[in-house]
Amino acid sequence: MNSFSAKIYKIGVNPYVLVPAAILKEIFKQANKDKGPIPVRGELNSHKFIQTLVKYSNKWRLYLNTPMRKAAGIDVGDIANVKIEFDPAPRIISMHPKLKSALEKNKKAMTVFSQQPPSRQKEIVRYIGFLKNEESVDKNVKRAISFLSGKERFVGRDKP
Repeated sequence: MNSFSAKIYKIGVNPYVLVPAAILKEIFKQANKDKGPIPVRGELNSHKFIQTLVKYSNKWRLYLNTPMRKAAGIDVGDIANVKIEFDPAPRIISMHPKLKSALEKNKKAMTVFSQQPPSRQKEIVRYIGFLKNEESVDKNVKRAISFLSGKERFVGRDKP
């Protein structure tokens, strides 16, 4: 596993660290690619994480979500101690049954959903899938269908 220390920066609302070039080169070699999101795993101040490396504004960034930062006891401006490597484990996210049912009942929304890029489909499925209670799931499934029907914004996105 590759190790480095880096300052935590913030772009928009997203805290991240920049991964050193030599470590990126090793991860690209392990992943057998240097484009698109790259699944990684590692430790942040000795706390395990699973995450994705993303290239944004010509820089590869390891975004540090709130649970990662809280577990590690660090935040924007701090120095993070990172261990990182490519994660070859498949990342399959199942669609919540309520979202699946709502899409099956609304052919227009299903058509728009299937025309979205895979990353947008995954974003919607993940958002619904990670909600904690059924009330939130119900409310957000309705919002997702409304979004896909061209009626409102959802997950920070304009209508498709």
